[in-house]
Amino acid sequence: MGDTSKGFRRRTRKILGKRSKDAGLAPLTRTFPNFKVGERAAVILDPSIHGGMPHPRFNGKTGTITGMLGSSYMIRVRDGGKYKELVSRPEHLRRIR
Repeated sequence: MGDTSKGFRRRTRKILGKRSKDAGLAPLTRTFPNFKVGERAAVILDPSIHGGMPHPRFNGKTGTITGMLGSSYMIRVRDGGKYKELVSRPEHLRRIR
C-alpha cells in the first residue's frame, strides 16, 4: 500500500465536481467581472479552471474585496476567529447583491 496523497486537491471529489449539465468552461462574462474595493463577494470554486484557485477550504465563504494583485483580486475572508487574505482570480468569485 502506498502513502495517501498530500496534494492541493485531495479529498475534494464532491466540492470540485461538476454536474454533467454544467460541464465545460464557464461563460466569458464570468471571466471578466469588475469588482470594486469594499464590495462583497463569495468564493465559489470553478473546477474547470485550475489557475488562481484558492484553497478548497474557503469554498462557499463570503468576504470583502480589499485590492487587486495583477489580474487577480485580494479578498478578506473570516476563517475561524481570524481574517485571512486570499488571492483569487475572478472566475472563482461571485458578486453578492
